[in-house]
Amino acid sequence: MLTKIRNANRLNELLFLGGLSLFCFALTILRHGYSDTKAFLFLNWNLFLAFIPWLLTTWLIIHPKIQQNKIIVGLVICVWLLFFPNAPYILTDLFHLRLKLSMPIWFDLVLILSFAWTGILFGFFSLWDIERILSKYLKQKYITMVSVSLLFLSSFGVYLGRYLRWNSWDIIQNPFGLAFDISDRFLNPFAHSRTWGMTIFMGLLLCILYFSFKFIKKRE
Repeated sequence: MLTKIRNANRLNELLFLGGLSLFCFALTILRHGYSDTKAFLFLNWNLFLAFIPWLLTTWLIIHPKIQQNKIIVGLVICVWLLFFPNAPYILTDLFHLRLKLSMPIWFDLVLILSFAWTGILFGFFSLWDIERILSKYLKQKYITMVSVSLLFLSSFGVYLGRYLRWNSWDIIQNPFGLAFDISDRFLNPFAHSRTWGMTIFMGLLLCILYFSFKFIKKRE
């Protein structure tokens, strides 16, 4: 496996993201030890969920032969899409930033932003992998449209998770309840202004961040 990761030029990325994840974990352990509270330990679970999309696309990248099977690629992308919103979702954990006597607020700010940044990297790196895979089937202009659509779909998923408390696996545990909440917001859009307000503006923010990364990459 390590050889395949190295051959796919993914080893440095793995080490970098792994290092960032360990740094984030260390911050929560430090906070737990200093304050003797479990506040923000949940961020480790959120980061693990953000890691799954990157794991899925990395699996495809290090197995080029599998990419030739459209059915498998399609299934993996569907599963990827279910977990992809978990990456930008960590940005909304800034809602939990409060002045707590147990810890300086600047430390909690650094802690949450570290998790959010690492989650965003997992998400964007995996989206780049999706673009790379789709480039075998689509022209570049269509790939850009797909990426923008996925980012807005992701922001809708962030809303479902943050405000309606749906999880990625609820599509199996409670598919009818999830389908009802989603369909209701499409059938009665004016009754759910917060849904579409957050979806649009979060989507715009994700697009700004994503294409900023792409411009930086091109500049190099």
